[in-house]
Amino acid sequence: MKPSDQLAFFVRDALNAGRSRDDIRAALAQAGWSAPEIREALGSWAEVDFSPPVPRPRPFVSAREAFLYGLMFIALAMTAWHVTALMFHLIDQWIPDIADRRTYGSRSTMRFSIASLIVFFPLFAWLNRQANRRIRANEGRRRSGVRKWFGYITLFLSAITLLGNLIYTIYAFLNGDLDARVLSKVIVVAVVAGMIFFYFRADMTEDAHEGE
Repeated sequence: MKPSDQLAFFVRDALNAGRSRDDIRAALAQAGWSAPEIREALGSWAEVDFSPPVPRPRPFVSAREAFLYGLMFIALAMTAWHVTALMFHLIDQWIPDIADRRTYGSRSTMRFSIASLIVFFPLFAWLNRQANRRIRANEGRRRSGVRKWFGYITLFLSAITLLGNLIYTIYAFLNGDLDARVLSKVIVVAVVAGMIFFYFRADMTEDAHEGE
């Protein structure tokens, strides 16, 4: 039996025997369990006046959730990438670089980005709508472990992008390369990554509030 299972069974049996949470907490601390371990073990059981102890809902993982959020992650990543790429090419046309004469390649890449957005943006919008509809129908789906991983990985990547974008902006300024063309591209990256970050931050914050 794993130590975590032993701890869970002990807390369950102690609560079932009518021992108070303070007594259980003190006994576990005296036995050498850490405060986070004790808090997690006690938090697994609802503080309600009922016997036997009532377990709290726990996160879950399902193949369907993995498929839904995995495909949504790919669609979001491709949408963000190609929106940024398309805006970069438009900026190159609006603020041309005399030394850059890649006209055909640029137009070909723009066409590919447009084609990708026609496929991936509606796909992401539809999948996101389906996920939100499933949550409204059953709030318990907020506890999906796959959903939480998807949300926090997206937050992590967008935060890293924002930090890298800021570093590049400072570097370009110090190097004397922060012209209108570079500044426009920096703003595009900041807007795209920022929108993704704040959207999923609000989503994950709402999940955290629902779990309290």
